[in-house]
Amino acid sequence: MIDLLTIAAFNARYAHTIDSDALEAWPAFFTEDCHYRITHVENEQEGLAAGIVYADSRAMLEDRIAALREANIYERQRYRHLLGMPLVDSADDTTAQARTPFIVVRIMASGQSEVFATGEYRDCFECEAGELLLAERVAICDSTVTDTLMALPL
Repeated sequence: MIDLLTIAAFNARYAHTIDSDALEAWPAFFTEDCHYRITHVENEQEGLAAGIVYADSRAMLEDRIAALREANIYERQRYRHLLGMPLVDSADDTTAQARTPFIVVRIMASGQSEVFATGEYRDCFECEAGELLLAERVAICDSTVTDTLMALPL
């Protein structure tokens, strides 16, 4: 049975991967045919599928990281995720659905830190070969104002 502790530990590894700039490892948290989207609460409430970031496969996530490393030009920055306790909506031996609140602080190269995003992950997990993976992660940001400098994944 997928339980609260398993999901919380997964989220801790996920956040650590992004926060430690090990972004090439980030897509491995997802199934091959995953869905990843960053949106805001009003879009989600209105059922709008458009997202600030949208990917429907692990390959798209890998491409995003490759572009981030090789093609995109942006001011150097890093994140620090603060995650709340997951609320497990349903779970069995192979799947789970959960919601986890988050705060992401962005630290710029200058040292300036600011709250970058707050919101909730809405997740669908699957077990594949004994490994917990995200089949879907929708990061729903509380604010409808989006910084155009969303370079890193949430």
